[in-house]
Amino acid sequence: MAARIEGVCGTAGKVVIARILPGSDMIEGIEEACGQNGIKCAYVSCIGSVRETGYMYLKEKPETKLGAGYGEMKKEGLSELVSCSGFVGQRDGKYDSHFHATLCDLEGKVFAGHMVRGESPVLATIDVVIMEIGGVELARRDDQEIGLPVFSPKKC
Repeated sequence: MAARIEGVCGTAGKVVIARILPGSDMIEGIEEACGQNGIKCAYVSCIGSVRETGYMYLKEKPETKLGAGYGEMKKEGLSELVSCSGFVGQRDGKYDSHFHATLCDLEGKVFAGHMVRGESPVLATIDVVIMEIGGVELARRDDQEIGLPVFSPKKC
């Protein structure tokens, strides 16, 4: 089967190095850093620690077009954010971000998934690198083929 892609070429813009402070929500903090620096579209990488974690994980859902979907989890307790990457886009003039992370709890158990906004307060710090992507707009749209809203890049 031939590869199928949907993509556009953008340009690297500003690079912001930031620290998300204790008590702030991780995603909201990243989006605030973007807003303060006039960034609408960006690639993000970060590490740090959280007090608890809200995330989604892939699971079987036979009733969907893909036969899969997402379940939501809340991991209580402190965790180290070992690796997290994703991107910031916008929808209807508001930030709409997509991050996946690998975390480790106090017992050394590793877990991972799609991070949920408003559910991961920073413990000590989230150290973040934000790279602006110019000339590209990322916005969610409903994909009829798979039956899910997905981010689609387009030139702006």
